[in-house]
Amino acid sequence: MRNCESGYARRLLEVDLTEGKIQETPLDDVLLRNYLGGGGLAAHLFLNSFSPETDALSVENPLIIMTGPLVGTLFPGTSRFAICARSPQTGFWGIGTCGGTFGPELKFAGYDGIRVQGKAQKPVYLLVEDETVEIRDASDLWGKQVYEVTDILKERHGGKRKPKVLVIGPAGENKVRFAAIANDKAHYIGRTGMGAVMGSKMLKAIVVSGTGKVLPAFPEEYKALRTRLVEQCNDSQFAQGLRSMGTASAMDLGMLTGDVPIRNWTKGEFEGTAKIGGPTMTADYLTKVHACYACPIACKRVVKVDSGPFKTDEGPGPEYETCCTFGSFLENDNFEGIVKANEICNQYGVDTISCGSTIAFAMECFDKGILTTADTDGLELTWGNIDAAIQIVKKIALREGIGDLLAEGSAKAAQKIGKGSEQYVVAVKGLELPAHDPRGFHGMGLEYAVGYRGACHLQHMSHTIEQGMVTYEDAGFKSDYDGPSSDGKAEMVVLSQNIGVPATSACLCVFVYDCITVQDFADMIHTVTGWDFSQDDLIKMGEKIWLLMRGVTNLLGARAGDDKLPPHILTPLEEGGACGSVPEIDRMLKEYYNLRGLDSNGLPRRDVLERAGLNDLAKKLHG
Repeated sequence: MRNCESGYARRLLEVDLTEGKIQETPLDDVLLRNYLGGGGLAAHLFLNSFSPETDALSVENPLIIMTGPLVGTLFPGTSRFAICARSPQTGFWGIGTCGGTFGPELKFAGYDGIRVQGKAQKPVYLLVEDETVEIRDASDLWGKQVYEVTDILKERHGGKRKPKVLVIGPAGENKVRFAAIANDKAHYIGRTGMGAVMGSKMLKAIVVSGTGKVLPAFPEEYKALRTRLVEQCNDSQFAQGLRSMGTASAMDLGMLTGDVPIRNWTKGEFEGTAKIGGPTMTADYLTKVHACYACPIACKRVVKVDSGPFKTDEGPGPEYETCCTFGSFLENDNFEGIVKANEICNQYGVDTISCGSTIAFAMECFDKGILTTADTDGLELTWGNIDAAIQIVKKIALREGIGDLLAEGSAKAAQKIGKGSEQYVVAVKGLELPAHDPRGFHGMGLEYAVGYRGACHLQHMSHTIEQGMVTYEDAGFKSDYDGPSSDGKAEMVVLSQNIGVPATSACLCVFVYDCITVQDFADMIHTVTGWDFSQDDLIKMGEKIWLLMRGVTNLLGARAGDDKLPPHILTPLEEGGACGSVPEIDRMLKEYYNLRGLDSNGLPRRDVLERAGLNDLAKKLHG
């Protein structure tokens, strides 16, 4: 048993699957204080261990799993962890995060993170039981779906305390470019295709069990602060909405404000949204709620469909994003079909956002006559046809027929299809947009355009700030931002990134961050690590880490021309909450580049990087 003193184990587990070697690398306090953990520390490690010529699915691409200093404490919202590598979907910096139980368990086993390199000769899984680490044969697990493998490994390595498991499904094995990684069935690292990287290494699963503890530097301050923060979460109307109806509670308000995308982003109204949101799920299909480790919000849904063509056993319910991508994106109002699609995505291990978006792209191509039944294995990809969409999910995961094309994601599929299909792709840097329409919230459009991983709604705090749910006035934000306006949004986006990126590195859930202040977050880090972090310190750290991750994406080939929004987003809608509105993206980009210190190529300037203490990155980018 090894405890994590002052929030850190100060150990990185290094696994070379090619050589079958396992070792520990120490992490010093200077490094940890500069980057905290999560995506920031992973980007630093990646910067010093990759070549820009490395293919995302090659043995040279390291897969880095990283926790943060708050993970494993009892602070609310601190169960998350990050998985990073070069993305096979975008070719740029890939990062996915999720909550659940795996992150805390890794800390309990005595590690801040794991770096996996190389490729096994046959399927394997990694077993971590405190100090004992082994590479085990996974030949009997290869080809099996997520839920079955999770159950097998929990039973195989279970005792008084069940281990926590990361698993890829057939999609990861088949290197679907948006393959996900599952954590104990209910939590998914979906974005940027980390499951395909794991599959390319022949790594089926990681099983972790630990008996240590995470010990805060100031126990009494920690206890008092935890009590106060839990009360703030319980009192927050935002958190209460999540607790009562999950993330899908955003559907009704989103329709009024123009936030919900419809028919592959081409319509502003859809009567069926009333059938696919939080109230319907809660009234007709909810069996219980579920929470990540030590979280009082409990936003996760557990659902069941008792009978009919979409009969589904009790299991993880769809999030807001999935209700959109397999609902409004396809003009489908059959909620039971969404539940089934979500289950199949979970079982096969695919990102529901990119998967549903890619199917919506294919449906528009079918609608326009670019694809026909001769291309789709006889399937009628008509709007609302959730039966066909479900069949397509399986084909994508197995790379069968039309699924082999769509497994590349919409951007790469369009390059192969041609015939003008590129104009129907709704992605930035190859990553499909999440289900928040920037025609209703222009700042989100700028976030999408400049994002280091592509279109992203989680590596910053713009979403709730722009929608007026939180203010953070003490951190320099105005009290109100008009959603369908580009005025002041560049400044807002810079600030939202600077306060949001440290949370990504500390692995704090954005839902809890929406219930507290930036100073509360600084106090959380202080009581656990013992380090004095002011609010201004965190904002400066956020700038540094954002520049680092942006710089990594630049090293991998991104330039100013990649900071653009797709045609559909620049086409005004004729109805709905965002009617007639489009982001003034050229104006916002000009203002943003000036504020952020990016040059005309979209690279952080040398002086900006050096001032932030990123001298190695400055040399790599500018010579």
